[in-house]
Amino acid sequence: MTARVRPSRPRQSEEPVRQENLRTLNLELVFRHILAADGPISRTELASATGLTRPTITRIAEELLAGKLITEAGLSHNGRAGRPRVGLTLSEKGPAGLGLDIRADGLAACVVDLTGTVRHLAFTPATYSGWSAPDVLGRLAHMARAAIDATAAEDLTVLTATLAVPGPVQAGTVQSAPELGWRDVDAQALLRDALHPLDLPITVDNEANLAALGELYASDNTLDSFVYVSGGLGIGAGIVLDGQLMRGARGWSGELGHVTVYPDGNACPCGSRGCLQTYASLSAVLGDEPAPAGTTPDAAATGRAEAGHAATIAALDAAGTALGIALADMLNILDIDTVLLGGSFSLLASWLTANARAEIDRRVLTAAWAPITLRPALLGPDAAVIGAALTSIDQIRRHPTTWLARQSNHMTSA
Repeated sequence: MTARVRPSRPRQSEEPVRQENLRTLNLELVFRHILAADGPISRTELASATGLTRPTITRIAEELLAGKLITEAGLSHNGRAGRPRVGLTLSEKGPAGLGLDIRADGLAACVVDLTGTVRHLAFTPATYSGWSAPDVLGRLAHMARAAIDATAAEDLTVLTATLAVPGPVQAGTVQSAPELGWRDVDAQALLRDALHPLDLPITVDNEANLAALGELYASDNTLDSFVYVSGGLGIGAGIVLDGQLMRGARGWSGELGHVTVYPDGNACPCGSRGCLQTYASLSAVLGDEPAPAGTTPDAAATGRAEAGHAATIAALDAAGTALGIALADMLNILDIDTVLLGGSFSLLASWLTANARAEIDRRVLTAAWAPITLRPALLGPDAAVIGAALTSIDQIRRHPTTWLARQSNHMTSA
């Protein structure tokens, strides 16, 4: 996959430049303008946009070029008369971000470069039956090494990794992921051990949050507020308001699967009753006929639906209705007009959308004069792993001096 997605929308306020860190702030200011430009931008344009002198711009540009953060895009007139210019744009070589994802149907690894281009995307089907947390993360580490090696051959250096997991996370520990049988699993430490001796900073985050960020980065500028619903063995939601991900007081927001849709309904493993998860998860859709050995739940549910399997169609109808009820409550509270169906839901959207939309139209107060958009996610099941990789590279994009310092130290030690 080589699709280019937009890696970030920095929303940083400009602060007064202090003498002690003038050089760093000026470099980051110039880099942000290159980052935000729609195409190659000349040194003259950078001087005009930033207010810095041409010699300062030249010095900073040379430092960014030497660090492989930017590249010269060749000669261009930019539609204007006069001498041609040399444009500066983000480099496709140099730093890269690694994303890893534990999906309902398997494991995924992704590498993106500084431009936001996906340079490596791999997927391995998995059912997790009988696998411990070290087993899962050990296999994922193997995929991570393969991704790092493959992109190193293209002159890319992975600096950080972000792991997407199906559950709430605190300080690298997965609090609960029932579909994996995990509770209080220190995924960050286990993955770091599995990757030894690689010294790779690792962040762990909820997969719905990362998928929502992936969709935000990949969208056009009109999609600033939306709910991303991740369907699978569990159900989560990533909520984006005005271009910012809502994480909640402890980072655990978006547990849509445990919104009550029928107060006296099915018992849920969480201890409550009538949770959305008991009606709309893959387990609920598959019912008493679980996926055959060696077949992922995603593949089993989709295959049966496409074959017109009566019990599966009925379960999907019920899932769509329950999903619409839960979403209507959320939309009434948040005043959001777009819902993206991701994860397994992106594959099953054809069977879920009609009933979900009917409930939303019936229950959302403003739906009559401000229709709600309900559609599959743009990135499909890959949203979380791409969002994870983009989150990793975004750290470099916000703080390019981190990469430049590393390059300088590497050259000194060599």
